[in-house]
Amino acid sequence: MNTSEAKRVLETALICADKPLPLREMRVLFDDQLGADTIRVLLDELVRDWEPRGVELVALASGWRFQSRPEMREYLDRLHPEKPPKYSRAALETLAIVAYRQPVTRGDIEDIRGVTVSSQIVKQLEDRGWIEAIGYREAPGRPALYATTRQFLDDLGLASLDQLPPIEGQVPDAAQLAGLAAEQQPSLLGEAQGALPLDGDAPAEAAANDAAAADEPADAAAAQAAAEVPADAAAAQATAEAPPEIDPGAEPEVAPDTPPSPHDDPAVPPPDEPLPPTDVSA
Repeated sequence: MNTSEAKRVLETALICADKPLPLREMRVLFDDQLGADTIRVLLDELVRDWEPRGVELVALASGWRFQSRPEMREYLDRLHPEKPPKYSRAALETLAIVAYRQPVTRGDIEDIRGVTVSSQIVKQLEDRGWIEAIGYREAPGRPALYATTRQFLDDLGLASLDQLPPIEGQVPDAAQLAGLAAEQQPSLLGEAQGALPLDGDAPAEAAANDAAAADEPADAAAAQAAAEVPADAAAAQATAEAPPEIDPGAEPEVAPDTPPSPHDDPAVPPPDEPLPPTDVSA
């Protein structure tokens, strides 16, 4: 079988297949006469052949398939209008955590989301075929480990998890989320309050500031009072404050003589004491 004939067979099988066709089934088409590398070369040629058309050949997680291009969806929806199923925000967040952090347990999901994950959400995603339990963690209770399925990638048109939309950094754990929330939380202090010192330094700095503030008005008041005092008053004040001058030629002042008091004589008793008795017999 030549290359052109093999490409026609491969193209027909892909168009008629109702699900993505893996390489091992493509080799069955040719009774294993063509190797996997040869089939990949034929698939690359088919991709280039269908580039200018409204249908494209894409590689998915479970195989290859033909599908309409995204720009054709507007017109195809007019033929088959259908409402896509709606999922709650909790279900979409749970699915995103499983996709980016798999394998994870329900406890891991709850730690990241901060709320309890109901069993109904997990069952909804399992029934849709997007997540499945792939094992159990060796921990108390042996919680189930969840991961995404090939159906999940096929529905998104992806071949592997590496093609998921990138996010800013990796999904943080609960501790990292708490630190991040603290960093992003706006400060409750204004610019003036934010510049205040710490508690340990506040008393010393406050006391120094108060002392400086008290000295400044006192100095200013003294300077203003000095400026307002007239020259005569200043001179009088200086004279009053100056010590008296002593004339070396002047005679020293002597206190006037005072007569001695009879009470100063020790032989004379004080008036309050009685006189001693006198002997009248002689």
